[in-house]
Amino acid sequence: MSTPTTVAPARTGHPALVAVYLVLSLVGLVGTWWFNLSFFATGGTDYLGGWFANAASSSAAVDIIVMAVAACIVMVVEGRRLGFRPLGIVLLVVLSFVIAVAFTFPLFLALRERRLRRT
Repeated sequence: MSTPTTVAPARTGHPALVAVYLVLSLVGLVGTWWFNLSFFATGGTDYLGGWFANAASSSAAVDIIVMAVAACIVMVVEGRRLGFRPLGIVLLVVLSFVIAVAFTFPLFLALRERRLRRT
């Protein structure tokens, strides 16, 4: 008869991982808004139309939209599980569509890692 083995829990809340997520969040914020502001500065008016201007941009748009919805579901479910304030979760979800999911999702992951480290 074999003895049961105990699996150690995965390490979470590592400070280096928090830093990586925060850097990615900053890159997501600056990178997306650099191009957003450039679009409007050059007289662009049909922002969402640009998302679906051709097959390549349409593919990228659908990719980001599906990813954003999935990320928002994760933020709500995991945020509630970890006891995040409901207003904070709502703010992250709204900012995902107002600013960029490339900003909010890594920010959420950094906040999640910090919460896991404290528990």
